[in-house]
Parts: sequence; C-alpha cells; structure tokens
Amino acid sequence: MKKFKTVKESRVSITELMLPHHSNFGGKVHGGYILSLMDQIAFACASRHSQSYCVTASVNRVDFLNPIDVGELVTLKASINYTGRTSMVVGVRVESENVTTGEVKHCNSSYFTMVAKDENGNNISVPGLVIKDKNGLRRFARSKERKLSASDRDSKFALQKFKVNQYLDFLEGENVKLDLD
Repeated sequence: MKKFKTVKESRVSITELMLPHHSNFGGKVHGGYILSLMDQIAFACASRHSQSYCVTASVNRVDFLNPIDVGELVTLKASINYTGRTSMVVGVRVESENVTTGEVKHCNSSYFTMVAKDENGNNISVPGLVIKDKNGLRRFARSKERKLSASDRDSKFALQKFKVNQYLDFLEGENVKLDLD
C-alpha cells in the first residue's frame, strides 16, 4: 500500500435516478434516503483510499439546502479532505439535476469521519494525503479545525466540567423554561 495518496486516487462519484419509492409524505425525496446514499459513497471513498473496510465514526452537520424531486438525477461526489492516523474525513457533495431543464441544484454537503478497520475490527493506519493545490490545503485545514473545535466543545460541555451559572444568559430570549431541581 502507498504511504501517501492524492485526492484524485480516491475520489468517487455516483448518479442515481430518484423514483417514487424514494419520496416522503411531502412528495420530495426522503432525507433519510439521501443520508444513506451519502454514507455509502463516503464508505466507498474511504475504503478506496485506505484499501480496507471502513466504518462511519461521525457525520458533521447535514444541511438540506434544496429539496429533491422524484424524477431528478442525484449525483453524489466524495473525496478525502483529511487523513489522520486511522481516520479520514470524506467530503460529500449532493447535487440534483432536472433532466428536462438541465437545472443543477446543490442540495447539501457534509463531512463523514471514517475509520479504517482490519479483519478483526481493530483500527489500522491509513495512507496520508498528498495535497496538490490551494483548495486541497483549504479543505485539509478546515477539516482539522472542525476536528479541534469539536474536541474543545466536547470537553467544554462534559458533565463534570459544566458550570450552570456560566450558561444562564444563554436562555435569554429562547423558547425554554428553566426548572432545575
């Protein structure tokens, strides 16, 4: 296995026609179905990069920007944005295309942290990432920053460290009633 790989070596793209059985009660493609496709392409991209079975460790923020209609083509694009020792951040972009008008809409983007596993389920090392341009560096830096801020947030709000008095002002103007025992 290579010690380092380029983004291009692991990039994956799929296109699928959205059918009536993919729709929700509102007549649009069900978000859960799109999330499932996103997880599958993140797996394919991470597995291609690591040449191993991968599992989803976390999904960072999924914003549904535009609805997807039945009959549209949905294209998912995935690439490695960041590599750690055993994990990778896979950026996934979802676009829909109206086949009659040709209009393409950006429907969402998300970031999946995938971890490489061996046949016994143990974490294994992954190849590093060769960054070839400014955009690649931007994506790597953004993923690392997101990872660091998540770690800071998790420790800041750990139950043992949480100070109620520091957050009482946060309730101002919110739709909440404080009733602590």
